[in-house]
Amino acid sequence: MNLEQARNNMVEQQIRPWDVLDQSVLDLLSRVKREAFAPVEHQALAFVDACLPLGEKPAQIMLEPKMEARMLQALTLRPTDKVLEIGAGSGYMAALLAARAEHVVSVEIDATLAEQARMNLHRAGVKNVSIEIADGSQGFSARGPYDVIVISGGVPAVPDAILQQLRPGGRLVAIVGAAPVMRAELVTRTAGQACSTQTLFETVTPYLENFAAANAFRF
Repeated sequence: MNLEQARNNMVEQQIRPWDVLDQSVLDLLSRVKREAFAPVEHQALAFVDACLPLGEKPAQIMLEPKMEARMLQALTLRPTDKVLEIGAGSGYMAALLAARAEHVVSVEIDATLAEQARMNLHRAGVKNVSIEIADGSQGFSARGPYDVIVISGGVPAVPDAILQQLRPGGRLVAIVGAAPVMRAELVTRTAGQACSTQTLFETVTPYLENFAAANAFRF
């Protein structure tokens, strides 16, 4: 398998046609080795237009490449941004975020996945990510507030406790709602407690662990 050709096909045939036109994002997806974050048994599928399983639970997945790209583009990350990611998975999204931000705190409830993410990031030479083993359904206030929050999976709605960990002007992306139609949304915290919400695309993805029961904030 020609990995570089597969990576280029992913960018040009899946991601660019899905309205990801920021060249810096496209370059980043070409540079960060997605296959290095995929399970060994699924590395040949690292570039397909589908989620990849990471464990036995439905939410333990790598999201589709085009979804990660759209979310990354919408966040317009800055080099000074402090980022919280909820759902570290394999560490791939954390690696993408870390390439454009100052520091990423990535929270993972499953200790085995957290260790895999740590090892993947170490092998990739990513030094500005901290992996925390914790239940992220209420965020991770100990390291907040944050300029950017990424919820790397589905939630019924964004819990208020997580929203409160955004700095004014901060941005959050999450996939919210219920099957058969869910929405990837960009939430921007404006003045005080006010927020604005933009729908990025429709999709369906499993809920992250413990989020279905979390007290939710609805817009």
